Amino acid sequence: MSTRTRSESVANPAAPRRSVFAIASVLTAVGIVAFLVGAAGQEPGRAWQAYFINFLLWSSVAQGAVLFSAVTRITRSRWSGPLDGLSGAFAGFFPLSFVLFLVLYLGNTHVFPWVHADLHGKEVWLNIPFVFARDGAGLLTLYIIGFMFLRQALRLRIEPGAAVAGLRRFVAGPAPCDPADADCIRTRMTRWAGVYCFTFALVLSLIGFDLVMSMDPHWVSTLFGAYHFVKAFYLGLGALIILAAIVTLRQGSLSGLHDRHFHDVGKLFFAFCLLWADFFYVQLTVIWYGNIPEETHYVILRTILPPWNSLAWTVFVMAFIIPFIVLINKRVKTRPRFMMALCAMVIVAMWLEHLLLLGPAWDHAAAAVPLSLFDGLISIGFLGLMALAVAGMLKTFPELVPAPRDGLSEGLN
Repeated sequence: MSTRTRSESVANPAAPRRSVFAIASVLTAVGIVAFLVGAAGQEPGRAWQAYFINFLLWSSVAQGAVLFSAVTRITRSRWSGPLDGLSGAFAGFFPLSFVLFLVLYLGNTHVFPWVHADLHGKEVWLNIPFVFARDGAGLLTLYIIGFMFLRQALRLRIEPGAAVAGLRRFVAGPAPCDPADADCIRTRMTRWAGVYCFTFALVLSLIGFDLVMSMDPHWVSTLFGAYHFVKAFYLGLGALIILAAIVTLRQGSLSGLHDRHFHDVGKLFFAFCLLWADFFYVQLTVIWYGNIPEETHYVILRTILPPWNSLAWTVFVMAFIIPFIVLINKRVKTRPRFMMALCAMVIVAMWLEHLLLLGPAWDHAAAAVPLSLFDGLISIGFLGLMALAVAGMLKTFPELVPAPRDGLSEGLN
């Protein structure tokens, strides 16, 4: 049996099992039913608001995870290894994210509290047609660039001369014909990686301003855009670690993922934990010492006044204090199960952080944090969509999990 044939024979175990698709489909169906029931009920706004929070969260997860591969490409990192391929799998959520954004238009009156408010001259910028036009164009541009970057990466992973047809050819294109063609693809890949990084910062800053900060249209923070895209990378790293841990626990020694990979990406995750907290602190400090009423009320409402103050401390502890204390330890970073649990906790914390930022604008007189069973069920639905997208990418492109073939080639050599 040839080396290539043997490599292809072990590539199939990398593909997700049917049970993964079945479970993800059930979760998605549960979320869809919960949303439809909520949207048709007595409080449709609650369903649309949960939808909106999950759209922001899971879109950030996908955008931030793909950014990892782009950054490692630009910096010519060699430590990332098979993590680069796994990060590309999250691009499968890009089309879903764009469609979910378009669907959001149907519930705009429930999501944007400024629709019928007096904006004191800001109507030129904050109006529904213009918001959806510019943000939709921004997301579409980012996703097209992300797919162009992924296309080059996939072409390099496909063996020269291999037959590529159907969806694989549409997304990845033909395999490189010779070494010179491969070099051209690498050059284009680096260029697309740089464009993706720049567009990521630009578009996510716009999303942060338009879809989060604008919920309180009279509050302004020039740092909020950067805060939003740093948070997205933090989320993306967490999701990437979870996927890498799942692959490692499933394939064992054939995964090609070693302690050093988890240690290095764990350090990067730790760094952006600190950076996220630093951006939060910088915004808070400037606003607090400036002591301008139209700025301080935003912070006071979310950090001092009940019921939001308890949620603020919960987010701070889950997203910063616990990860900070835990990730100082080197050994913890190399344990997939522990890192998977820690990253899942951070993602949950960031869901709550979105609620903290948006909730007071939706309900100024809330006596308790507005959480219900429907919030959890709709979130489960979005988790199912993400799982379907990632699993679909890994099944269509087993090259994104090249570890089994790497492990075999090491044994053959």
